[in-house]
Amino acid sequence: MSDFGEVFNLMLHGDLVSAVGGVGTVLLVVVLAFVIGQIIAWTYMWTHTTLSYSRMYVSSLVVLPVLVALVMLLMQGNIVFAFGLLAVFAVVRFRNVLKDTRDTVFVLWCIVMGLAVGTMRFSTALIGCLCVAAIFLYLRLTAFGTRHRYDVILNLHWVGPGRAANQLRPVLQRHSTKTYLASERAAPDEGMDLSYRLLLRDPGRSRELLEELESTDGVEYATLSQREVDESEI
Repeated sequence: MSDFGEVFNLMLHGDLVSAVGGVGTVLLVVVLAFVIGQIIAWTYMWTHTTLSYSRMYVSSLVVLPVLVALVMLLMQGNIVFAFGLLAVFAVVRFRNVLKDTRDTVFVLWCIVMGLAVGTMRFSTALIGCLCVAAIFLYLRLTAFGTRHRYDVILNLHWVGPGRAANQLRPVLQRHSTKTYLASERAAPDEGMDLSYRLLLRDPGRSRELLEELESTDGVEYATLSQREVDESEI
């Protein structure tokens, strides 16, 4: 029974007091890094304007400061750990390139936790693992990083005179609260192929928008499609 108590005490307090100053210090570092990550992620969301927006990337911006802060905690006063960290990153190789930023963050999380346990920083590893897992759960439950700017894609072929954007604006504004011309290119035969992103006033009346567009002079055909969750994150 005494052996179990010693192991439990080592797991909770073995490295904190001597290395980083206690449980409160580790929690303060993790919470502050999390808050800073939130500020960075929100700033990215509010200032991003191109079509390459990704919710997974925004979530990764929240978690990365926490992981880096944990790495710095583990490196305090231990130059051997610093060299070991460089060696691990040099040795690790992946057969397939990770296309999702979130997958890369999980790999980094595994590396940091393995280094913490391998250097006998059991308390820091335990607290860090639980905190990072809680952050990922929070990001999942709140769908953090989701932006609902447009809900449908409108594709149409314009063959009328003048600029299509000027002719179509009154029709689009009657049915949508937000309109964005994503692409405009000349068709092989004649006219222009246009693609719009729309946030409809009433999604249930999308058919009325199509009927009005099809009856507009200069519009040869028009199609409207609902966008999937991943596609709506622009």
